[in-house]
Amino acid sequence: MASGTVTSSEYISHHLTNLTFGNHPEHGWGFAHSAAEAAEMGFWAINVDTMFWSVGLGLLFVWFFSKVAKAVTSGVPGGAQNFVETVIEFVDDNVKSIFTHKSTVIAPLALTIFVWIFLMNLMDLVPIDWIPFVAGEMGIHFMKVVPTTDVNATGGMAISVFALIVYYSIKMKGVSGFIGELAFQPLPKIFAPFNLFLEIVGLLAKPVSLALRLFGNMYAGEMIFILIALLPFWAQWVLSVPWAIFHILIITLQAFIFMVLTIVYLAMAHDHH
Repeated sequence: MASGTVTSSEYISHHLTNLTFGNHPEHGWGFAHSAAEAAEMGFWAINVDTMFWSVGLGLLFVWFFSKVAKAVTSGVPGGAQNFVETVIEFVDDNVKSIFTHKSTVIAPLALTIFVWIFLMNLMDLVPIDWIPFVAGEMGIHFMKVVPTTDVNATGGMAISVFALIVYYSIKMKGVSGFIGELAFQPLPKIFAPFNLFLEIVGLLAKPVSLALRLFGNMYAGEMIFILIALLPFWAQWVLSVPWAIFHILIITLQAFIFMVLTIVYLAMAHDHH
């Protein structure tokens, strides 16, 4: 921006464009050089930066928690052990208060969702130009570092939760019980088609709301950081620091909401109505 060669709209567009790899109708396989090219690549294009940062942060979570678990002591715990134990107890308390059934999957799933989404959201606090600048020096045109600002990432996680909802609904109630639950409530059986329509819409709304809530909040937060970066240097510090402090609440809250709703939906899947 200091060179005056990039307009504000170009700057915003650049920071909101993923590093996309796919098969372009005209140029063949390769990386897209604009958002329009990425769209023309179609469904099978992949956002490389989203995959890189989400998988990398997931591996970081697994490595850190496993390292602490292997070094756990019954004596005076260190700071890392205190932190991990606090997070696990926090998640475990939420699971116990919502999920009343027996399962060896729900608590680890809730922990993974909370910590993983929190780490991905946390990348929003990295100054907006640092990593894209380094990537640009390496010849990489685009680099979005917050995976949860990509609806493909949030949608993928929401679809995974939806698959678990359907799986546990059928496992606990059987196919007939699952279909009956959709067709025979809330109105009497004579209104089964209407019930089925309402319940299917409600069922499909669960992954959609999970994905769009997380994506919308994080995308809006990133957009504000980008707009602040367009201001004079002194104004950036005046506005970015308070917004970053407030944003800590948002990134934590969004991870918590996604986790809690996942627990609630899976608890409903286990319940017999």
